[in-house]
Amino acid sequence: MHKTRNTGLGDSIFLFDIFFTFLTFLFSFWIRNIILPQEEVLSLYSHIFLFPLLLLLIISLLSYFGGYTEPLKTSLTRYGWAIIRTIVVTVGILLSLLFFLKIEYVSRSVILLFAGLEFVVLLTIRAFSIAYFNSQLKRGERALRILIIGTKARARELVKALQEQTVWGVEIVGFIDPDPAFLGQIIDGIPVIGTVENTNECLKNNVIDEVIIAISRSLLDDAEPIVLACEEEGITLRFMADIFNVQVARISLSQVKGIPLLNMEPVSQDQQQLFAKRLFDLTLTIIAMPLLIPLFLLVAIAIKLDSPGPVFFLQDRVGLRKHIFPMFKFRSMNVDAEEKFKEIEHLNEAEGPIFKMENDPRVTRVGRFIRRTSIDELPQLINVLRGEMSLVGPRPMSLRDVELFDRGIQRKRFSVQPGLTCLWQISGRSNLPFEKWLEFDLEYIENWTFWFDVKILFKTIPAVLWSKGAV
Repeated sequence: MHKTRNTGLGDSIFLFDIFFTFLTFLFSFWIRNIILPQEEVLSLYSHIFLFPLLLLLIISLLSYFGGYTEPLKTSLTRYGWAIIRTIVVTVGILLSLLFFLKIEYVSRSVILLFAGLEFVVLLTIRAFSIAYFNSQLKRGERALRILIIGTKARARELVKALQEQTVWGVEIVGFIDPDPAFLGQIIDGIPVIGTVENTNECLKNNVIDEVIIAISRSLLDDAEPIVLACEEEGITLRFMADIFNVQVARISLSQVKGIPLLNMEPVSQDQQQLFAKRLFDLTLTIIAMPLLIPLFLLVAIAIKLDSPGPVFFLQDRVGLRKHIFPMFKFRSMNVDAEEKFKEIEHLNEAEGPIFKMENDPRVTRVGRFIRRTSIDELPQLINVLRGEMSLVGPRPMSLRDVELFDRGIQRKRFSVQPGLTCLWQISGRSNLPFEKWLEFDLEYIENWTFWFDVKILFKTIPAVLWSKGAV
């Protein structure tokens, strides 16, 4: 229930943004024709096609820059800064597209008018939202009334967390403790109003929105009468899911033929964002392929002229959930490189279960260039199309490297799809020790969002162009 209440205001702001952005676009078009009547009268039909792209950019960038942050965690100034960045980037993208595509019939004055008015409109929506939120918070009418089962440290920690994070405020009606000796006591200013045996009476005599069980797993046998009481009263019941003392990224509930299963996932796997990630990968790869084919042909010719052997090098790599797949690269070494590896393995310049050597004698002349410019990695776009890799993700490691892993946490990288680039690529590449590389991979896994991928891709471009840390 508190999730619904928390997101209700955000949903309203989102809908208001869509509605008033559309009105602002129409109003900007109308104002331009009023202000500049001496110029050619614009056709609405020649501009309306722009609105879907405009709306997509506005909503996406607002979300990315914090325009939908809960009022409890932000201010009007921060909202304003998010709106300014959103509008500047949106207008920059639109004007760039119009320039490069040579679209002359779209009025630049309409876009600039829209930018100014949209800032005022979006900021006004958020000013009213903050005012409404503060008034409701002050009146306490939407505060969540909660009864907590338990009085020990976990229960008190939960109270503090609820008071800090529940958007509309929270009122802890009281505690219930399995031990009757605690009845009537005041703990951190909150009364113990009952025991497990008289849960029905407590629910009947108090206005309660939710009941949260915060007792240790050794006492979970006492929970059954609480579950039955909440079911009878039609009150939402929640369990603290930290009973196993593990950190997880996402907890959810599923059912198998009526049997409830508590899912504890160490990695966030938002299906909508994963779908957007896959769609993004396919779209960019398909667009890039025709542009890269001439480069592929030139590199292939250079490789064949430089040294005998195939153009591509295929090596088994460990991917998502440790599935093995063949990874494509342009061949940058002599054909007998694998056989000669044992002879130079002791010259490894990298720390940890990876092999790096700045002056590797197995690398060809063309190989040094395509490695330094990361051109040798481009055939991995084939792996992206095949669904074995993503554009962004931890690098897929060889079987040899994986066998040298000496800590379980290193295998957490197999919980997400491997990619062509990640945080390591924009933070030093081959100059990084393996421990730092792993640290970046884990940071990416724990903080992954679709927009995080986009940000990494943009930062990868200058890292590759400057050959930062390449070997």
